[in-house]
Amino acid sequence: MKAEIITIGTEVTTGSILNTNSKYLAEKLLELGIEVYYHTSVDDNIERIKEVVDISLNRADLIITTGGLGPTQDDITKEIISESLGLKLIDDEEMLEIIKERFVSLNREMPSNNLKQAKKPEGSTFLYNRIGTAPGIFIQRDNKTIIMLPGPPIEMNRMFEDEVIPLIKQDFSIIIRSINLMDIGESQLEMELKDLINVDPEINIATFPKESEVEIKIIGKGNNRKELEIKIGHFIKIIEDRFKNYIYGYDNIPIEEVVFNILKEKNYKIGFAESCTGGLISGRFSRIAGVSQVFDRSIISYSEKSKIEELGVNPLTIEKFGVVSEETAIEMAKGLLNRNNIDIALSITGLAGPDGGTDEKPVGLVYMCIADRKKALPIKYNFIGNRKNIQNKAVIKAFSELRKFLLNID
Repeated sequence: MKAEIITIGTEVTTGSILNTNSKYLAEKLLELGIEVYYHTSVDDNIERIKEVVDISLNRADLIITTGGLGPTQDDITKEIISESLGLKLIDDEEMLEIIKERFVSLNREMPSNNLKQAKKPEGSTFLYNRIGTAPGIFIQRDNKTIIMLPGPPIEMNRMFEDEVIPLIKQDFSIIIRSINLMDIGESQLEMELKDLINVDPEINIATFPKESEVEIKIIGKGNNRKELEIKIGHFIKIIEDRFKNYIYGYDNIPIEEVVFNILKEKNYKIGFAESCTGGLISGRFSRIAGVSQVFDRSIISYSEKSKIEELGVNPLTIEKFGVVSEETAIEMAKGLLNRNNIDIALSITGLAGPDGGTDEKPVGLVYMCIADRKKALPIKYNFIGNRKNIQNKAVIKAFSELRKFLLNID
């Protein structure tokens, strides 16, 4: 089955809002064994919407639209699709009562333009909206399935889960597994995976570069789900044997969650001393539910003075080696360990730019140190990019190095 997602709304095409609907629907459809071949966005223009709908009717079996089902003048999705299919719009008294009751429950008077939401193309079925007033619509005609969903993501997501999935679920399976790696380039990875690609017609293997990491996707497609799972497991085992030193996780688990799980398993408490990342490491770590089990505290020591006062860095160390140095990073980590009742300390100091770099210490130079009661491990990186890129890369590498450090503790 070929599927197309059409997102309708000027707010989407102008970039005023992020188009999360397409991403959500594509992922959910894939889980149901339905491949999305086309993504289209179009503004609130009658001619352009009609053109997009007519093209979609010629090339897709399943068409899902989002947006344009509201009560205002520019909400015209239903009208245009009805016209393209040669269907009349008819009133639905039952839906009209549901919409009226919704306004009563909100203690609001229903405007007259909401009456249009109780109209549907003949032969179609309404999809109930448990959050808003705009119902969705389900049509099957001429071997095509057309589903119209409201634009607000909270309404669209709920309607898809409750109303749409039972209507389009099928026996064909698509299973996707991901293997996440760091410290290896996509080109090298692809070369070493060549012999696994196109070996089995039901299995597709592809690589996707991300910031400071690479994802290997293993996609299985077929009618027998159990056989697909066995085949995918076989390929995962081969990849694990080849790249075990680079794999940090599976199915896109964030690196910080991997670190959290190891800390929890080992019953360790951690603290962070951040300079150039300004709390980004701590902020990312603190998003994890239950992180208080392993996360004691964080100190953002951005200035020289704070490094001396908060972490006990020797002023002579800064004078001799500078704030961006291996020696300062070591003293920051040790100072945090000495000050707090924690097992592991991670410090980071560097030049995020855009200014302040020299030939000796260029923008992008970052030192970090991971320390426990027995040893301190300093690490040096030279990152490339703008200030935001450098900070983000430093955060990811900090968690990556922390994971390796924790796994090597006896």
